[in-house]
Amino acid sequence: MSPTTLPTGLEHGHVTFLGAGPGDPGLLTLRAVEALAHADVLVAEHDVLDVVREHARRGVAEVHTDGGPSSGPLPGTGTPQLAVVDGSSTTAGIPAVRDAAHLVMEAARGGRRVVRAVPGDPGLDTYAAEEMLACAAAGVPFEVVPGVAAAVGVPAYAGVPLRDAQGADVRFVDARTASDRCWTEVGASDGTVVVSTTLDSVGAAAGELVSAGRKPDTPLSVTVAGTTTRQRTWTATLGTIAQTLKQAKVLPSPEGGRPVIAVVGERSAAAQRDQLSWFESKPLFGWKVLVPRTKEQAASLSDQLRSYGAVPHEVPTIAVEPPRTPQQMERAVKGLVTGRYEWIAFTSVNAVKAVREKFEEYGLDARAFAGIKVAAVGEQTAKALVAFGVKPDLVPSGEQSAAGLLEDWPPYDPVFDPIDRVFLPRADIATETLVAGLIELGWEVDDVTAYRTVRASPPPAETREAIKGGGFDAVLFTSSSTVRNLVGIAGKPHNVTVIACIGPATAKTAEEHGLRVDVMAPEPSALRLAEALADFGTRRRTAALEAGDPVTRPSERRPGARRRRSST
Repeated sequence: MSPTTLPTGLEHGHVTFLGAGPGDPGLLTLRAVEALAHADVLVAEHDVLDVVREHARRGVAEVHTDGGPSSGPLPGTGTPQLAVVDGSSTTAGIPAVRDAAHLVMEAARGGRRVVRAVPGDPGLDTYAAEEMLACAAAGVPFEVVPGVAAAVGVPAYAGVPLRDAQGADVRFVDARTASDRCWTEVGASDGTVVVSTTLDSVGAAAGELVSAGRKPDTPLSVTVAGTTTRQRTWTATLGTIAQTLKQAKVLPSPEGGRPVIAVVGERSAAAQRDQLSWFESKPLFGWKVLVPRTKEQAASLSDQLRSYGAVPHEVPTIAVEPPRTPQQMERAVKGLVTGRYEWIAFTSVNAVKAVREKFEEYGLDARAFAGIKVAAVGEQTAKALVAFGVKPDLVPSGEQSAAGLLEDWPPYDPVFDPIDRVFLPRADIATETLVAGLIELGWEVDDVTAYRTVRASPPPAETREAIKGGGFDAVLFTSSSTVRNLVGIAGKPHNVTVIACIGPATAKTAEEHGLRVDVMAPEPSALRLAEALADFGTRRRTAALEAGDPVTRPSERRPGARRRRSST
């Protein structure tokens, strides 16, 4: 029975055993996302939370199995509230998974929809199988949502296909529980072997395979943190992998116990990984990129950076406050209702928010826009309008800026336009480009301050230290104010950090603050800025490979290393 159709009065509730995959949240199935969206209780180990939480209900209340303080109770019989259970801790020496199983059963008995998320696939998780049996014995209905198993997903992300055109046999071994008989069987085979092990046991697993009959020169690949932007893969042979990891200063390591996936075999394509490594060769793979904008403003930019393999980190540099004198805004909203305007133009998400809040103050809703044409400067602003219940009539077909909006804006025509006035709610520091352009097209403009922008509060201390200490690989500046405000609230980025600017004016401001600009967008667009940074990363990677140097991130440079000016 699907949790979306669960009768609310069912005494025993319902449990969904859900596979969260090997680490990349993008590998969750559509069915998994649906189950998470309808969950009342989510039970997951610590390393699975980051993968599944994004798709869970809002208002998460964490409950820890160690009996410590929680940020909220388990859901009651009223409005469902999601409880995230961190099953990684222990109680009185009892394995945490036992606590999680108890919480699953207790939550289900309360008639709630429970999602038990596990790494990889539930069918390969021993504890999940035991919990399913417990549900079955107690008469609690459950379902299983498969996930991508690490033994399959990680090699795919490492660029190591498990089969070739000859259809080699593939064996899967968990080195942590494998018996001598198991090693003997896989050692006698000439097929591909996928070994789940730990970073400090890779050499021992390779030795087991050699002892069982595999040749020491058999190709081998080892991947840690697979399918995440921390992924790293080494290629060697069964006989040399221990030395390869030692030379790479991987072993010994305080993180030696981390799980890894090793792929062994002549036909596993490990030898062709240079050509097939699509994930780790992304232009900004693993780069920590600072985006001095709010999450709402940076949504599409951060998504694009992720597509290049980067890890975006949004830091707001401005805060939004109401105008000092609200009368102008109040008159404009009343004029909107009484038919004073032909158009209203929104140049930011904050402008949409300001108008929406004023509407709510007057008891108005999206119906007040009836008969008025609505323009949005870009996709994010348009999304904010749609969430408000308003579909914009005009969004730039080209550049998402005031200039792009003007290119598509129709000139005033007294025959077709009964009213010649445009309502433009904006920030107090907005430029005059759009106003001047609309006047040139024959329109009258009510340029109204809908909100004020002030410098945001400083980010957390660890973020400030990362900015000043070279913890970020790059920073994207989308305006002169983001440069001034970031330096003001967090300090100047370290000299190893790649500085990328949206245009000449922003670059000039960066240089005035003592920053060397490495990348500049060919057009004043945030998305083109991300493209330019990706091009920079590609050239940097290519240069390292051609020189026979290891591919490193800017933040991995030696302290004091000088940066060479980019040709961009």
